Amino acid sequence: MIYSVQKEQFQIKKGPVFANFVLADEINRAPAKVQSALLEAMQERQVTIGDNTFPLDKPFLVMATQNPIEQEGTYPLPEAQVDRFLLKVVIGYPTRNEEQMIIRQNISSAPVEIHALVDPKEIIEAQKIVEQIYLDEKIERYIVDIVFATRNPAEYGLNDLQGIISFGASPRASIGLARAARAYAFLRGRGYVIPEDVRAVSHDVLRHRIGLSYEAEANNITADEIISDILNKIEVP
Repeated sequence: MIYSVQKEQFQIKKGPVFANFVLADEINRAPAKVQSALLEAMQERQVTIGDNTFPLDKPFLVMATQNPIEQEGTYPLPEAQVDRFLLKVVIGYPTRNEEQMIIRQNISSAPVEIHALVDPKEIIEAQKIVEQIYLDEKIERYIVDIVFATRNPAEYGLNDLQGIISFGASPRASIGLARAARAYAFLRGRGYVIPEDVRAVSHDVLRHRIGLSYEAEANNITADEIISDILNKIEVP
């Protein structure tokens, strides 16, 4: 809301979140108020300003980066916000050829040409196809077992994990595993989900949804190791 001196009233000015693709660079450097503003946009795909609610354009995607090393001057992300991200992908260093390309692009004075590969309509059509990917009931139970093993590991014979998980994955993790597995099957050209699709996306879907205890942090146990133990223990349908 911006106050107009000429009209002597508040006017709504839409911000950068009103876009198809929102990139939040180093999101943990944004204040808590800015981070909380993304909650409604990421879940309900809408923005409420005063008494007015505005639906966001389709498709809508929020991508955020976070520096895992430099923590000075950062703000911890609320668990509710972290849970709204479908995936947490760990990106390592570039390859030698990629780094050479980075150097070349940054020292060159010539502008980089950008060519559109798809338009929003094509992305929406692809999303509709992904929603039609067949997900068998056995795969659903497999997903539920994986998520429940993060909450009650002892019930699945994972007694060693009982003291190193402070809280397990939320129901959004189950939804995320199903959606990500469908998308993975689509990228592999299949019209149905197999257990390998679920296993392929489990680390990216779950690593930011599992809370580690002080014991786990003291012993340098990562969420990825916990997820691997769970996948190796849960029976594959």
